[in-house]
Amino acid sequence: MLLTKQNYSSQNSILIQASNNAVKKRIEREKHDAVLMARRGGITPDHWQSDLLQSTAKQLILNCSRQSGKSTITAVLGLHTALFEPNSLVLLLSPSLRQSTELFRKLKDFYNAVGCDSLPQIAEESTLRLEFHNGSRVVALPGSESTIRGYSAVSLLIVDEAATCEDSLFFSIRPMLAVSGGRIILLSTPRGKRGFFFNVWSEGGEDWNRTRIDAHQCPRIAPEWLEREKAAMPDFWFRQEFLCEFVESMDSVFSFDEVQAALSDTLEPFSFGDDLI
Repeated sequence: MLLTKQNYSSQNSILIQASNNAVKKRIEREKHDAVLMARRGGITPDHWQSDLLQSTAKQLILNCSRQSGKSTITAVLGLHTALFEPNSLVLLLSPSLRQSTELFRKLKDFYNAVGCDSLPQIAEESTLRLEFHNGSRVVALPGSESTIRGYSAVSLLIVDEAATCEDSLFFSIRPMLAVSGGRIILLSTPRGKRGFFFNVWSEGGEDWNRTRIDAHQCPRIAPEWLEREKAAMPDFWFRQEFLCEFVESMDSVFSFDEVQAALSDTLEPFSFGDDLI
């Protein structure tokens, strides 16, 4: 058949329409499965990372080794929330502004990696804030009580290096989810048997979805490298950084178990006249 200008234009329109339909179907699949978006952005999730991306749990706590990919995969989940839940607010918190900025950078880099032409575009941008045309916002903040008050109706709270954040931060952020019914993710390596991260992990109840991944479970960490690190650092430090164990530091006067053993709910307080001790 002779290819005329009219036939060429018609065939070109059909191809464009078919391409647009394929993109729409891909985006719709990614909306319901963040793993697909992760793969398109060049990330092949580990099994536990896929479970996290597909989880519908409201409260998640990740006790994961250094360099296991916990920050990267939560950045993917944060971006997915912002892109596919219009008018959502995603807060990225960590102990310092530098750490929050690093997590924010991971999220922004992944946005660029997935190819943003077919996704909501950025309306406003700063070094610590993204706002999309669908009304969603991503904000990075240092994890202190004074900096996070005033935010409400949060869709997703991500607290990186949670074990080193103050307890007051945890108690301050929880009310942000009261009306929105949003989600919270705590991620960290342990820092002893103290603080809200340890308390949530050990006593938080069934409402928390727990994930523990030590360095031996991460395919990107070579066993030989781990052995060298084990020989180069104190045992308690290696166990908490790479084996995800809640261990006491060497300068602790009393261990957590000793303190717990000294407590009792059955003893009556001593009384001296009107004073109770």
